[in-house]
Amino acid sequence: MRILVSGASVAGPVLAYWLTRYGFSVTVVERAPALRKTGGHAVDLYRPAVDISEKMGVLPRVEERATGTNRMTLCREGARRPVRVDLSKIFSATSDRHVEVMRDDLSEIYYDATRDDVEYVFDDSITAISPDGEVRFENAAPRRFDLVVGADGLHSNVRRLVFGDESRFSSFIGAYLGVLTLPNTSGLDGELLMHVGVGRTAGMYGARHLGDARVLFLFRSERELDYHHRDVPRQKELLRGAFDGLHADVDRWLDELDRTPAFYFDSITQLRMDTWSRGRVTLVGDAGYCPGPAVGGSTSLAIVGAYVLAGELARAGCDHERAFPAYERAMAEHVRGSRAVALSAAKTLIPTSRLGVSGLAQGARLISALPAGPSRALLRLTTKSARLYNSMTIDDYPPRPHQWAGSASWATPEAASGAGSG
Repeated sequence: MRILVSGASVAGPVLAYWLTRYGFSVTVVERAPALRKTGGHAVDLYRPAVDISEKMGVLPRVEERATGTNRMTLCREGARRPVRVDLSKIFSATSDRHVEVMRDDLSEIYYDATRDDVEYVFDDSITAISPDGEVRFENAAPRRFDLVVGADGLHSNVRRLVFGDESRFSSFIGAYLGVLTLPNTSGLDGELLMHVGVGRTAGMYGARHLGDARVLFLFRSERELDYHHRDVPRQKELLRGAFDGLHADVDRWLDELDRTPAFYFDSITQLRMDTWSRGRVTLVGDAGYCPGPAVGGSTSLAIVGAYVLAGELARAGCDHERAFPAYERAMAEHVRGSRAVALSAAKTLIPTSRLGVSGLAQGARLISALPAGPSRALLRLTTKSARLYNSMTIDDYPPRPHQWAGSASWATPEAASGAGSG
């Protein structure tokens, strides 16, 4: 069986890895001319995603690229004294297996694990998908596939072609996200410097293996802002306006906007779809059920979703009419939970009042001051994300016994005996 995956960031390569292990022939098409190196930001891998990475044999590389961020200095707008926070205590209390890693590093690791077994086509994009599986591209000649999977993110091209305009499914949760890369002139090593005001939060951090640093901006907006998601100058203008006057540190970070080698900006939006599948096409990760970038654990959710989709296709013997509904049933509770976590996290990370700013600082101070046992208990009571991600379970999905040896096509029992192939 031939499967086309659109998107080579995280969900796409993870899906491709498992599909090839189950005997499918996989092609991944990516719009970018090469593996994306856009700077990116740190993402959290919680226990299920760490377990899947371990099954893939890449966990040592993931751990080698961990950011190493283990402490935070939190500064409240208008306050004199910062709050010092032990992040390692928080991470260990909220998840029994957790790794923070740069998104670009993670994408490269998963790509490296699949490039010898998967056909990657860069600098191309899907333009049409017919019900019988014929796919047209911007550059390449048309090809026919048995299934097509959109793993191409929040602004999914596959979703637009098959399900309609993004506006039909997106739900703005009242906040925006920006990320820029800049020189690590502060010498941050394992530390997050965070400035928090009413409706806006900015933090700078470095990773132990990087020569530069990242700044993450989060800010609230009652309405959706007027810009195109590819209009970078307009995005930078909006970011400057949102953070004007927060702190001298933040002003210096904003000064780097016109020099930064990498910049990202987007709304924090949830996708809400009744189904992620139609005919031969399905969606995985942010393309189908983004809970909200930076606040909803979307990377871990995408990894779990990719693993489950591949497993259900294998379990159903390549019958997508059984596999796609099973995949959606298996992921439904996780998706609903991630949406709720994202809404809660956005309120905490971007306080709406001075009381909220104070509460965030005092809560962090209390957790750092308590011994490990009480702080762990407090966080498990109050942190929804910890309960959600630690409660996710994943099946083993052992390979079915009938597979082609040395072939890229899925084999049914009849095919294995020479009667035909899927």
